[in-house]
Amino acid sequence: MANQLRAEGSADAEKIKADADKQREVIMADAYNKAQQLKGAGDAKAAAIYSDAYGKTPEFYAFYKSLDAYKQSFGKKSDLMVVDPSSDFFKYMKNPRAGSGK
Repeated sequence: MANQLRAEGSADAEKIKADADKQREVIMADAYNKAQQLKGAGDAKAAAIYSDAYGKTPEFYAFYKSLDAYKQSFGKKSDLMVVDPSSDFFKYMKNPRAGSGK
């Protein structure tokens, strides 16, 4: 009798675990879907803001993107880059008012 009750209890436990695993997967999939939707909406809004800023002040946008490029290129002290100093890459380092017409 005890063995039968243990077996039934184990079977019930497996069913409960399987149901909990299924619910977890559904919840995780829903959360991932919602996160991707929010990320997409945020990316779209950011793109619209960048586009608007670029349209109003193209030179500021170019300056901002140059700063980002500098940051990506010179991330660590050990980074080394061989570039012609007269290249456009250093446009804002040589002259912060580059392209402003001043």
